[in-house]
Amino acid sequence: MKKYIAELLGTFALLFCGTGAIVINTETSGALSHVGVAITWGLIVMAMIYVFGTISGAHFNPAVTIAFWVANLFPTKEVVPYIISQAIGAFLASFILYYLFPNNDTLGASLPSGEAMQSFILEVILTFLLMLTILHLSQGSKEQGAIAGVVIGAVVLLEAMFAGPICGASMNPIRSLSPAIVSGHIEHLWVYLTAPLVGAIVAVFVWKSLK
Repeated sequence: MKKYIAELLGTFALLFCGTGAIVINTETSGALSHVGVAITWGLIVMAMIYVFGTISGAHFNPAVTIAFWVANLFPTKEVVPYIISQAIGAFLASFILYYLFPNNDTLGASLPSGEAMQSFILEVILTFLLMLTILHLSQGSKEQGAIAGVVIGAVVLLEAMFAGPICGASMNPIRSLSPAIVSGHIEHLWVYLTAPLVGAIVAVFVWKSLK
């Protein structure tokens, strides 16, 4: 149960701070800026990895959980409870943001700025790079594990910085699902539910081949 609570709280924090930054940036006419939003995502990911990493492994992402399972690094019986915990945390964050900012249109939902396929390909590649980083650090030496939070947070920040304006740089199905459902913006949701899974699973096979 501690693992599930950790996943719930960690995912809640990611959504509350990350999509919250997007909402507040909109509400304040760009006071945070795109750079500020990207930094917020990177910092909250880094912080939550160090807070909950030793308890649950700090997945906070169904694509990460499924990829670890595909890599035979995660037990089958834990997959569904982890994803349910992540979903509860994400929806809780989105509902609170909706309560705080009821007039905000998207609540930080992931939406392509161009063609859907363009964002799909970007999301596959972004999640591939992120998952490859996670696998390498989590299964590496103790020294690598010690800096995992900083490196993974930096990758999230980097990818959000350059790709966010085009595809939203979600890399996480539940990060996109909860604000989309709560705000009613479910258009193109298939991109953000499928692309991260594809990218994460491809990363597993590439990581195994490199080993």
